[in-house]
Amino acid sequence: MTGSTASRIAIIGAGPGGLICARILQQHGITATVHDQDASRAARNQGGTLDMHPDSGQSALREAGLLQEFLELARPEGRQMRLVGRDGRVLFDVVPPQADTEDGNPEIDRGQLRDLLLDSLKPGTVRWSHKLTHAEPLADGAHRLHFADGTTTEADLVIGADGAWSKVRLLLSDATPVYTGVTFVETGLDDADVRHPALAALTGDGTMMALDNNQGFVAQRNSNQHIRAYIGMRTDEDWHRKAGLDLADAAAVREVLLKEFTGWSGDLLGFIADTGTGYINRPLYALPVPHTWQHTPGLTLLGDAAHLMSPFSGMGANLAMLDGADLARALVDNPAIDDAVRAYEDLLFPRSREAAAGAAEGIEGAFAPDSAARTLAHMAQHH
Repeated sequence: MTGSTASRIAIIGAGPGGLICARILQQHGITATVHDQDASRAARNQGGTLDMHPDSGQSALREAGLLQEFLELARPEGRQMRLVGRDGRVLFDVVPPQADTEDGNPEIDRGQLRDLLLDSLKPGTVRWSHKLTHAEPLADGAHRLHFADGTTTEADLVIGADGAWSKVRLLLSDATPVYTGVTFVETGLDDADVRHPALAALTGDGTMMALDNNQGFVAQRNSNQHIRAYIGMRTDEDWHRKAGLDLADAAAVREVLLKEFTGWSGDLLGFIADTGTGYINRPLYALPVPHTWQHTPGLTLLGDAAHLMSPFSGMGANLAMLDGADLARALVDNPAIDDAVRAYEDLLFPRSREAAAGAAEGIEGAFAPDSAARTLAHMAQHH
């Protein structure tokens, strides 16, 4: 196979990991095309806020030459972490000093981070409305990619950055995501400081958690006075169907959730009752730990496609970006793609195993009968 600079590289998925990989490759004169199923960058909301860790997310941004632009967008005050009891009392509150934003894990909205990465790429790098249906192996590790719009393309290296339900992973592994036993119901508060001052005050400037007896609330401060809230439950994956609940019926969802959280403080129940954005059911899935695959020429994975884990790792997007940066660097440093991918996977497997094991332990502790005491002890130890 020819060297990286002359090879056809296809990245499936325009998330943070795939985009940072493409950016670093372009900086070194290596062309990569990103294929994404969304119709455009504005086709859907990108989700909540992320904290960028110095040794992973920020390191990848530095490698991509984008750290300063990130720091100009980041919210250092978003590092605040607050634990609240089911009675609404604040049990633990860490407010970080307003120092250099690189000192710690400053927050940034997912949409802002994605726009930063997209704007750093050459025009035409991302091909929108390119939903991969399957990849057809060819000779010498190359693959023909088939998209839902009927188009095809060929690549010498296919990088699966296509998330939890990755199509590329099907060529490398028979592992499938498994339900963790915990579901989040997402909702939100717009203009929170003005319209919901009590909930805004309870949330603070960063993340507020209230966890007890297999239930809980997580509220995150986003930019522009928006608070994104998650109502968490250890429950059946099809809990809503068993309750005869239509998830599109916001009033019915509200009624069921309020009943489910009987006994919690009225302040916390406001995250259920006072929402103006409706409810989104988000069961949490994870890949088996460890998840590895036999090295296969012309294919590899990064991010959730490689190591989907619960959000209680705090590492999802950070690991994806570190994956993307390390893979790009390996492709820059190794003229043979196969050698580059082997070097990258040697880094990927041990660190993703450790992070995924920690995430599994984290969600077990956060949604347990004694989760309030366990979470308080964890915060006191680590903060």
